[in-house]
Amino acid sequence: MAIKITDECINCGACEPECPNNAIYEAAEEWRFSDGTKLSGKIVLLNGMAFNADEAQEPIDDEVYYIVTDKCTECKGFHEEPQCAAVCPVDCCVPDDENEETEAQLIAKQQFLHKE
Repeated sequence: MAIKITDECINCGACEPECPNNAIYEAAEEWRFSDGTKLSGKIVLLNGMAFNADEAQEPIDDEVYYIVTDKCTECKGFHEEPQCAAVCPVDCCVPDDENEETEAQLIAKQQFLHKE
């Protein structure tokens, strides 16, 4: 499953540079699928949704840092554990029970985001 940031976040920003998928954004910041990935132009996600990877998307949270579920792979393909959770001083990077994915799905997403 993807990771989410709870409202206990103190906005320290320790998690953001640790994300290999650039899936973590500061509160109220627009995001793009192309940020930190190999994606560009028109894309179709593994779930079938279509986007322009270079187009700015609305912020998911305007009060605390947030993780874009469609870009989060729990660091599969990069690290043994989610790096955001490993560095969070208040333990607010937790599994997102509403977005459960298998390890195979997370690896497929990682390969999609970073395909050559």
